[in-house]
Amino acid sequence: MKGVFEISGNSRYDDLITERYHFPSQYLSEAKQLENDWILYRETRVSGGRMAYIATAFVERIDPDETDPTHYYARVRDYLPFDDAVAYRDTDGRFAERILREMARPGDAGRTLRGKSVRTLDSDDFVAIVNKGLCETLDPDNRIRLELDERYIDDATAGLLAEEFGERRIEQILVNKKIRSAAFRNHVLDAYDSTCAVTGLRIVNGGGKAEAQAAHIWSVADGGPDIVPNGVALSATAHWLFDRHLISFDDNLCLLVSHNKVPSELLTLFPPSGQQIRLPTDPKDHPRPDFVAKHRARFAGF
Repeated sequence: MKGVFEISGNSRYDDLITERYHFPSQYLSEAKQLENDWILYRETRVSGGRMAYIATAFVERIDPDETDPTHYYARVRDYLPFDDAVAYRDTDGRFAERILREMARPGDAGRTLRGKSVRTLDSDDFVAIVNKGLCETLDPDNRIRLELDERYIDDATAGLLAEEFGERRIEQILVNKKIRSAAFRNHVLDAYDSTCAVTGLRIVNGGGKAEAQAAHIWSVADGGPDIVPNGVALSATAHWLFDRHLISFDDNLCLLVSHNKVPSELLTLFPPSGQQIRLPTDPKDHPRPDFVAKHRARFAGF
């Protein structure tokens, strides 16, 4: 059963939405219905929230909170943020969820959702919201820019992109590595304005495709999420060095270089010692310290 988890900016719960959602026992029966299926995260109005659906994730299991018998954790995987937040009500006044469309009065939305921070969701509504949320990634006009054209994808991925909307298609899209990589590339390059964080190079061809690539800081193979704070925009050469831990970042996001392994010709492109790499305008998009620490632990220059 598909579902919705509501989140707010000032939550008192122990949430880390890429990995877990913390909730009181009053929602246990609803949460149990969502095990082994996909949910949407929806921001509430609290603390400036957008009242919109912002991401999706797969619920692996429900665990008790061992420190508090009145609470539980939903353990999630395959978290994927949307390209754009999807409003809970569109410009024509239509609500995204059936529970809201069936209200006698549209003004009762807040009252209807009170006490329903964890709730089930119709599959058709889930499909419609995810398709809106990933509209840039799935837009045929963006195939070349996001490396989803025939040069980069296999037949299975091409088939998914050609299919009509449907629950099965969406579920396959959400775990498809090529499509997830395209969404990640889109989000990271947007945050960094298609500019390499290390060299400062910004090269974009006539079709809108950037030379810079989206590098994971903590690799997906080791458990890293496809989110901007776990990414950095790097030119192809810098990406190669970064993936091999020949360059990394310190706690202040200054560049670390393995000088005995990196060609001296490249050093002129790097920022001076003690200078930060180029970072996104929004601090929320900056590399997360714990991800950087995981990468730096394997740095070859120490």
